[in-house]
Amino acid sequence: MQDRNRNEEYSQLRARIDSGAVRIATVGSGYVGTVIAAVVADRGYDVTSIDIRESTIEQLNRGQTPINEPGLGELVRRTVEAGRLRGSTDLAVAAECDVIIVTVGTPLGPAFEPDTRALVTVSRDLGPHLREGQLVVLKSTVPPRTTQDVMLPILEQGAPGVRFALAFCPERLAEGRAIADSRSIPVVVGGVDRASADIAAYFWEKVLGVATIRTAGSVAAELVKLVDNLWIDLNVALANEVALLAERLGVDGLEVIEAANTLPKGQGMVNILAPSIGVGGSCLTKDPWFVHHLGKTLGLDLLTPVVSRTVNERMPDHSIRLIEGALQHRGRSLAQSKVAVLGLSFKNNTGDCRHTPTKPIIEWLEASGCVLEICDPWVSDDEARTVTARPLNTDLDAVLRDADCIAFLTGHEQFQQISISKLRRLARPGAVILDGRNSFSPEKIAEARAAGFAYHGIGR
Repeated sequence: MQDRNRNEEYSQLRARIDSGAVRIATVGSGYVGTVIAAVVADRGYDVTSIDIRESTIEQLNRGQTPINEPGLGELVRRTVEAGRLRGSTDLAVAAECDVIIVTVGTPLGPAFEPDTRALVTVSRDLGPHLREGQLVVLKSTVPPRTTQDVMLPILEQGAPGVRFALAFCPERLAEGRAIADSRSIPVVVGGVDRASADIAAYFWEKVLGVATIRTAGSVAAELVKLVDNLWIDLNVALANEVALLAERLGVDGLEVIEAANTLPKGQGMVNILAPSIGVGGSCLTKDPWFVHHLGKTLGLDLLTPVVSRTVNERMPDHSIRLIEGALQHRGRSLAQSKVAVLGLSFKNNTGDCRHTPTKPIIEWLEASGCVLEICDPWVSDDEARTVTARPLNTDLDAVLRDADCIAFLTGHEQFQQISISKLRRLARPGAVILDGRNSFSPEKIAEARAAGFAYHGIGR
């Protein structure tokens, strides 16, 4: 009876979705919230982005965003100018909307536990503004049972007797291609009841035009997000340990991985990802710990999250040893060397420095006393200050000139386009190259070594 009544209530929301008149609010204007808001607004829907940070909202209402995601700036500008996207610091605006998408942060606590305080606060503040027939979607990464056992009771307490739908739909976007992903990757939907799942799936299929994958409930959907990121972290950890073995054996780890990936297995192929100087970002660095903490609460000592985090967190130290050893082999003291660092962000072709593995490398270089120059055309000055107080140098030639070591710490397209002839013209003869993201092709590696450079990749 409850589900039938709910479906009857949501028929009005379905009609508004079908007519294109549905009004949408995103709560939280960080990376995920801004991408979702801009993409949905670009599809012709009315979207209000809500955030407590006045400067963030003021910037959004000017048609600007500090988030350096390919295509996002233009999308924000276009949709704000068209009047389909606006920002507000007033959560009461949510009462005027039909669908409310919550994307607030859930960082890692000091004991590796999930910190859901922001979500609890938003739920308490949002409850009194809920009205009949609304859909609330949680997209923040949370421990399983958070949607049904934490968020739902708080919302119901703030809106007694109000019938609303609540579903968990994990964010599954990859930085650097988030806009394309949001338009193509299926949305996982887990409702706190059947009717909530039905209307949430209907919303995403109509508004984004993507397929949906229904789980039995919100708990399973919450676990999907964590499992996705644990798999990625474990896979990268495997690639990094293959790289360490390859270095000791004197073979090319990427060649090994490429050959290994030709083995059919299950419904696809063996799919080992690429090694690098480490793993960064807000999800891969915390979600395995969320899984580990979840296991502890259930009386399980899960080993794989600890293994993946341990392996990937030690890769910056390995990169440091590669630089130091290569310089020493060339008879050069690090303290008397110039090091050109190309890239601060945690991922190629993004400006995001959250938990970037470049940070410990930069800190070590700063403490070494070397002459240090850093260039990253994707990273803003404000974002760079989360990694180092040293100002970025936008003059790439000046950064490379007379360098004893060139550390490619990200594989931005601008850096991949640097020719060996340019490096030979600007850097010191016999300079060390650290290819921290393995962006060099075998042909470019051979060219670099033929030119006298001491090339070192991760596992190469």
